[in-house]
Amino acid sequence: MTTSDLDVLVPQTQSLEIAGQRLTISPLVIGELPAMLKAVRPFAEQLTGEPDWLALLCEHGDALLAALSLASRRPREWVDALALDDAITLAATVFEVNVDFFVHRVAPKVSTLAQSLSGRLAGATPSPA
Repeated sequence: MTTSDLDVLVPQTQSLEIAGQRLTISPLVIGELPAMLKAVRPFAEQLTGEPDWLALLCEHGDALLAALSLASRRPREWVDALALDDAITLAATVFEVNVDFFVHRVAPKVSTLAQSLSGRLAGATPSPA
């Protein structure tokens, strides 16, 4: 087993400096999951491979900023005040540290749910008007 294999099994924390503050981004803990799941629900299917952070910010800005606030454990006002490049760096770091959560757990479940709902809607017959 290589070091990168271990990093996937046991996600590592990462430190970075953003907006003059030293942050340590660590994997989400169970108590943070309900709020994080709610925050990422609008864009969870787009969290695969290398997400397009700028597109996500344009399409799901409020939800993405809420997720960054939760994952960085910083107030939303602090995240809202970040420069664009700092916000993208933070998003990429949060994603990397929590890749197992986003890619291997959330995205497949959202995809399965969407397929299930799509199948139900396709099989539904419209009610008479």
